[in-house]
Amino acid sequence: MRRGWLLIPGAALLAAGLADLLGRAAGWGALGPGDRTSPRVALTFDDGPGERTGELLAVLARHGAAATFFVTAPACAAHPDLLRAMGEAGHEIEAHGRWHTHALHLPPWREWAQVQWHPRATEPGPHLYRPPYGGHGPLTRLLARLARRQVALWDVEGRDWTAAPAADLAAQTLARTRPGSVILLHDGPSVTPELLGRLLVGLRERGLAPVLLRDLPPRRIGWREGLRRVRASYGR
Repeated sequence: MRRGWLLIPGAALLAAGLADLLGRAAGWGALGPGDRTSPRVALTFDDGPGERTGELLAVLARHGAAATFFVTAPACAAHPDLLRAMGEAGHEIEAHGRWHTHALHLPPWREWAQVQWHPRATEPGPHLYRPPYGGHGPLTRLLARLARRQVALWDVEGRDWTAAPAADLAAQTLARTRPGSVILLHDGPSVTPELLGRLLVGLRERGLAPVLLRDLPPRRIGWREGLRRVRASYGR
């Protein structure tokens, strides 16, 4: 009997790890890239609004570009003026959670509150939710469904959290970008405004137009795209 009880924590850890692998790395069933034959891409920003938001909005305005911001509750409370500026500029505003905490670090009742929060909860949907770090627990998809949220991921990372210069990050990001790509950037790093400007120039040169995520529109991630995500996460 004692041995059986000892197996329970191990099984729970295995389930949590598997949920994160399938949800974050593979992303099966979540929203991901759009039509690969359409010359559109979606620029998305996590973690804001914050001190860089004004710079990002200015860069987007200079290039006449649209973007989607996945925001957190504390940041919205701290910067209501910037949240309002995003909407007034015509950008899409979606949820990044009540807290910027990985799903595996939240008990079920707190993850429910995490998923349920949305900056446009009183407006008509659809309402998108991007888990912090893309992280999933065993209940993430179920809770999202119950809250009527659609989990939205990405296929290209700008890696603006690293120490690399903007020119290198832009070249690497553009090399991975394809028609229909959803590009992940962050509202916070000091390099991101310059990186964004370089990306917008590079996208234009490649004939790719940045649009709101809902206008891409994103598609459900299937087996092939999911396996490609796993290889990108762990294979290189």
